[in-house]
Amino acid sequence: MSQKPDWLEAHGTPWRRGEARVVYENPWIKLTEHAAVAPTGASATYGLVGFKNLALAILPIDQDGKVVLVGQHRFPFGDYSWEVPEGGGPKGENPLDGAKRELAEEAGLAAAEWREILRIQLSNSVTDELAIGYLATGLTPAQGMHHADDTEDIAQVRVPFREALEAANDGYIRDALTVAMLLRAYHMAREGHLPDALARAMLI
Repeated sequence: MSQKPDWLEAHGTPWRRGEARVVYENPWIKLTEHAAVAPTGASATYGLVGFKNLALAILPIDQDGKVVLVGQHRFPFGDYSWEVPEGGGPKGENPLDGAKRELAEEAGLAAAEWREILRIQLSNSVTDELAIGYLATGLTPAQGMHHADDTEDIAQVRVPFREALEAANDGYIRDALTVAMLLRAYHMAREGHLPDALARAMLI
């Protein structure tokens, strides 16, 4: 990892939080309303969606450069979404353990090699959701019985990495974590941060 540039340091006064009240809560999220003071000194009422799990994403890539994507209907936008296998992991759990579980449940796969390639904040103006992404290689069928959640009807495709990347660039894949994972993996392959054979297979 390179040294952090000076220009990335924080500037100005941070937000100040006052009293908070819980507006809504379920097993996955908690919506709170905060009395706050903005960096400008202005008073504000701030609504914050707190997530109880880490967001986990896995980019499974075969040795021939093909990726496994899963498809399902998503409620918020009422559309169909092709994505890398994703899910939530309890914050007290090792994120890698959660990622292995999600890969088995959504794609029926296990991986011999795991590499963390991404840590991002999702929609950080209104949520505290953190995401961790892993590159998974050395894929084999998962052992034992693995099932998706009761609400998930998941399809699966195996496509060349460049085809998935182009689908993201063209706007057919819109899931933020999937787009970020594909772009990150492409950058790593181009910059020599992945094994040569895997990078060549991905970039053809």
